[in-house]
Amino acid sequence: MSDAPEHIVKSFEQELARLREKLIEMGGIVESQMALAMQAIAQRDTAAATRAVEEDAHVDALERDVEQFVVRLLALRQPVADDLRRIVGALKITVDLERIGDYAANVAKRSLVLTASAVPFNLGGLLHMGAMVQGHLKLTVDAIGEGDLAKAVEIWRADEQVDELYNVVFRELITYMMEDPRSITPCTHLLFISKNLERIGDHTTNIAETLYYALSGQSLPQARPKGDHSAYTAERGEKT
Repeated sequence: MSDAPEHIVKSFEQELARLREKLIEMGGIVESQMALAMQAIAQRDTAAATRAVEEDAHVDALERDVEQFVVRLLALRQPVADDLRRIVGALKITVDLERIGDYAANVAKRSLVLTASAVPFNLGGLLHMGAMVQGHLKLTVDAIGEGDLAKAVEIWRADEQVDELYNVVFRELITYMMEDPRSITPCTHLLFISKNLERIGDHTTNIAETLYYALSGQSLPQARPKGDHSAYTAERGEKT
């Protein structure tokens, strides 16, 4: 692109900036969904849960918008090297953001069911896990907006913490179910919620890996760190 006229180069840079803005907008919405979903659980807030579910359609629409934008850029600009990585990386990131939105909506839907059930035990572990994942998601959106490699690495390394906390919550809920059969129904919903939170953590890690490669042209140096898999070994065939 070094031989292209200056106005063409400037126009292309503006389009890349617009693509980044779309990612930031999409990330901001899923971040809001996540916050609303956790508010719904912590405060039994049905209005927050409903808003989190309703935002999912907006996320889906933005994903389609980004896909069309990327296809147009690829067709008209025929980017290579760094620019191609950035554009294809953006497309992959939107897929992960859309899945995060889906999982946040699922958490919100489960919280609506829980409002009709008594939950006679402490949810501190689950809420702590939610707060951790929420923090990682915010850091992910910041990393996208700033093009920050250091933050991408930080998110990638933090995945192990989420996995370890998921296993703690999993075992805690199983213990409640064994001690009191009346807790089986609410605990089952909470197990699904904790799994959704763990999956959100996985998708933020996917984004970190994609962002790192898109910006640097290099893959992260080793397989992502993972915690103890015992609570969900049978589920690892699930698409990430």
